[in-house]
Amino acid sequence: MFGAKKRGWGAAKIAELERRLRGTVVIPYDRALCDTYGRLKAETRAVGITVADNDMWIAASAIRHSIPLLTHNRKDFALIPGLVIISEEPVIKEITSQQELPLKEEN
Repeated sequence: MFGAKKRGWGAAKIAELERRLRGTVVIPYDRALCDTYGRLKAETRAVGITVADNDMWIAASAIRHSIPLLTHNRKDFALIPGLVIISEEPVIKEITSQQELPLKEEN
């Protein structure tokens, strides 16, 4: 909701977001999630990797429940050990780079 409020979304767009969110599953936190978060935070800090707390909670939740993380923000999660990431980011970059190639002239 922060992003929606920050970008000044209107009532209709926020209502659509809320409609979509009603179809999601909210995974509750538990002791195992807290342990996973603590372990990941300690492991990444020990090797000089800084991960924002909110991203670390997201990653810990995915790892704790053995589910892949779907993101278009691969760089924020790429260095977290044990996290399986699903992302179209490399594909999007490839498509973009192909658009930058010069076109061949037809004879």
